Amino acid sequence: MSGNPKGRGIAPIRANRTVASAKMADVTTENIPNNEFQRLYRGRVWSVMGWDQLTALWQRIDPAAGWYLLAVGVAGPQSGITGTQSPPSPTISKAADAAIVSAFIERIDALLRAEHHESYCGIVYADDLENPRLIKIFDPNNLGSSCGSSKNPPGPGWIMSRVQPDEILAARPAPENRKRWWRSLLGDS
Repeated sequence: MSGNPKGRGIAPIRANRTVASAKMADVTTENIPNNEFQRLYRGRVWSVMGWDQLTALWQRIDPAAGWYLLAVGVAGPQSGITGTQSPPSPTISKAADAAIVSAFIERIDALLRAEHHESYCGIVYADDLENPRLIKIFDPNNLGSSCGSSKNPPGPGWIMSRVQPDEILAARPAPENRKRWWRSLLGDS
């Protein structure tokens, strides 16, 4: 099965789905993914548990494969890169170019290793570890319970997607240091 990796330390995670009641009448269409991005975003993802596994994931990514990059809670689309906030900014219409994707991977990897003070990664998830189309990256400074065991787990800080994304509303704006980090990636510092 594609995406079902063999090896230690990799755990499938199913995104939380909220259903108000067991009655069918209580199920609303907003809980049902209605497009390819939402199906990927709300679907099963695999945790990248080890730092060596993260390195291997980055090496499998083709920066020119049409990646959309999102910084959740940071305003402003710029040439295929966007931030999301509440209310939503305009829909992204163009994937980031390969140079931006490569720079993003290099800088997000450095940020995660510097700020996630654990012997394991565990804060990056992909729909398929061999051929990912969606990667969720959680901010090491806003983890709460990213495994979804709390009532209100934090959303990802960044998303890489090979499918044109919908806007994702952030529960709260990103901290100013993350906004500056994102703008500096774009050369807007």
